Amino acid sequence: MLANLFTPYKLNDTLTLSNKILMAPLTRCMADDDLVPTQKMVDYYARRADAGLIISEATIIRPDGQGYPNTPGLFTPAQINGWHVVTDAVHKNGGKMFAQLWHTGRVAHPHFFGGGEVLSASAQAVEGTVPRMRELVYQTPKPATLDDIKQLVADYAQAAENAIEAGFDGVEIHGANGYLIDQFLHHDSNRRDDEYGQTPEKMSRFALEVVDAITTRIGADRTGLRLSPGAYFNMAADPRDRAVFDYLLPELSKRNLAYLHVGIFDDSTQFDYLGGSASAYMRSVYTGTLVGVGSYTAETGSAAIEANKFDLLAIGRPFIANPDYVAKVRDGGELVTYTDNMLAELI
Repeated sequence: MLANLFTPYKLNDTLTLSNKILMAPLTRCMADDDLVPTQKMVDYYARRADAGLIISEATIIRPDGQGYPNTPGLFTPAQINGWHVVTDAVHKNGGKMFAQLWHTGRVAHPHFFGGGEVLSASAQAVEGTVPRMRELVYQTPKPATLDDIKQLVADYAQAAENAIEAGFDGVEIHGANGYLIDQFLHHDSNRRDDEYGQTPEKMSRFALEVVDAITTRIGADRTGLRLSPGAYFNMAADPRDRAVFDYLLPELSKRNLAYLHVGIFDDSTQFDYLGGSASAYMRSVYTGTLVGVGSYTAETGSAAIEANKFDLLAIGRPFIANPDYVAKVRDGGELVTYTDNMLAELI
C-alpha cells in the first residue's frame, strides 16, 4: 500500500524528488541570537535528508518579520553563510531542500527587532501573547503603505535570491497560517479600501506580486507556495474568503509553480464555506502539484495520494521524533511517538 510513497516524483524539468514524502516546515527556534543557523541545525537537517524534499523551518526575510525567538533569517551575509553549511550537509546526504520564506506581519513583535512598527494589511491586532515569551503582548499593526508593500515585495525577492546563494534548491513562500501574506487574503485581517483590499482581485494582489517577483528572480520551477484558504489560526473565518481563493488559485495555476502546499494543522478540519477540507477545495480549483499535510500518517497519506486527493505528502511532528522517518516507513520499522517535550530536545 505504501509503495506509491517511494516512487520518484518529477516536479518539473529541473527538479525530481526521490520519493513523495516531504519534511514539513517545523519552527524549532534553534538559530543563534543573530538568527544565524547553528551546528545543531546542520546536524538536525542532515539526519533527515532521506525526505524527498526538506522544507526548512520558516525563515524571516527581514528583521521586522520576526515573531518568535531565535528563528533564522536569510537577510545577512552571516545568515546566508550559515544556511550554506546546512544545505551542503543535506546535499552531501543526498537530499534536496527548499527555504520557507516568512514574514509574520501582525504576529511580529518589536521586542525582536529593537522597536518600531508592526506591519500588516490593516490595523487589526491579534489577541494574546507571543508563544515562548508570554510577557510580550501583540501590538496593533500599522497598515502597510503602498511604499511598504513595494519594499516587502522586493525583500521577498531578495530573500529568494539569498536562498539560492545559500545553496537551497528552491523556496517555499509562506502565504499561510495567519502570517503576512495570509493577512491580505482574509477579510478578518484585510479591511483595506485601496488596490489591495475589498475585492478578490485586489486582496490577491500582494500574494501574486510576491510570487511574480520571486519567480522572475529565481524561476517558477524553484518556487513553491503555502496557502490557507480556510481561516483557522490567528484568524477569524469569513465566508467571503472563498471568493478570494476562487480567484487566486486559478491565477497561480497559470504560473507553473513547483507546487502548492496546503497550510493546515489537521486536514480533517471541515470549512463550510470551502465545502469540506482545505486540501479538497484546493484540489478542485488548482491544477498543479499539490502537497497535502495535516495529521496524516504514512498509511493515510498514501491512501490519499492513491485517491488523487493530492500528489505529495508532507510530514511534520513525526519527523521531529524520527530523524529516520523515511527509512522506518519504507522498512516497516516502529515509529517513535512525538511528544511536546521533544521540542526542547535535539534528536
